[in-house]
Amino acid sequence: MIKLAHPIIDDDDKRAVLDALESGQLAQGPRVAAFEQVFAAYIGTKHAVAVNSGTAALHLALLAHGIAPSYENSQQPTANSQQREVIVPAFSFAATANTALLAGARPVFVDVRVGDFNIDPAQVEAAITPATRAVVVVHLYGQACDVEAIAALCAERGIALIEDTAQAVGATIGGRKCGSFGTGCFSFYATKNLTTGEGGMITTDDAGIADRARMLRSQGERTRYVTEDAGYNYRMTEIAAALGNAQLPKIDGRNDQRRANAARLTELLAGNEAIMTPGESSRGTHVWHQYTIRVRAGRDARDTLLAALRDRGIETGVFYPTPIHRQPLYRRLGYGDLELPVAQRLADQVLSLPVHPSLSDDDLVAIATAVNELTR
Repeated sequence: MIKLAHPIIDDDDKRAVLDALESGQLAQGPRVAAFEQVFAAYIGTKHAVAVNSGTAALHLALLAHGIAPSYENSQQPTANSQQREVIVPAFSFAATANTALLAGARPVFVDVRVGDFNIDPAQVEAAITPATRAVVVVHLYGQACDVEAIAALCAERGIALIEDTAQAVGATIGGRKCGSFGTGCFSFYATKNLTTGEGGMITTDDAGIADRARMLRSQGERTRYVTEDAGYNYRMTEIAAALGNAQLPKIDGRNDQRRANAARLTELLAGNEAIMTPGESSRGTHVWHQYTIRVRAGRDARDTLLAALRDRGIETGVFYPTPIHRQPLYRRLGYGDLELPVAQRLADQVLSLPVHPSLSDDDLVAIATAVNELTR
């Protein structure tokens, strides 16, 4: 079976984890601090705050920007907490929107662009209201969205910019890394380009945001047993940080191999009019967390292709088969009649092919040959 994802754990990674285990310091400690320091330097921000998942990073980023019920003067959230709005793309993993709900805000869904699968800046601008407190952009599949335009818009309107960079560690646009334009939120889940098994990171140039995120990730305490706010246990372990420290120096090389694999797939799939291959912005560096084609004929043909590829020993994935606003949770919350045609069309067409660094050229030829034979 040619796997869709293949985490690379080498001897250096194993030694780093064993060293952490043997140290006797398993909870958040010096390895976490070191990982924060080198990761901030890598992204190009002043601060990085390690947490235990990408979802935790998104949640804390929103809370740190004040998008949360206040408990300062009462035991109940403030009456206007549910009036706060957070703009999010409809085509993403559900955590992008769920964390806005967890922060006591109302998600406002906007459509994406068909060319790069990413949030549409024009629709972001049209969706802003006096209740808008943040815009969450997603750098989907490893390619930067038009974050420069949205960052300028957010700065002009005094709105927080949160970058969901879960799939885009190392990606760039305009010479800057994703996660450095606003408050970056990274995931180090097992299948990500850089993995700590589970884990996440918040990046920011704002010392106040970093300080509040650190406090909230640790039960709302800056000083042990002095509770300043209703916080969480979102801390990263020393074991995860050890793996992250070992993996980070290798990320650019592994991303380069993903780029080479993506280019090879595009070459081999050229001329197949049944599908559309993904593109790359000339202004950025795509890190190809996923290589996502579109099957022109739609959902039934896409699902048939997925099953046929599986029968040939090629694993693929659909990210994502249902736009967030059409998920059962959001239908219950009243979003079911919302029409976002691009997100809905993409959900019927997208199919991600293996592109990870462990693939051989024979694997890439086998993948492309199978797709070509099965769609012509």
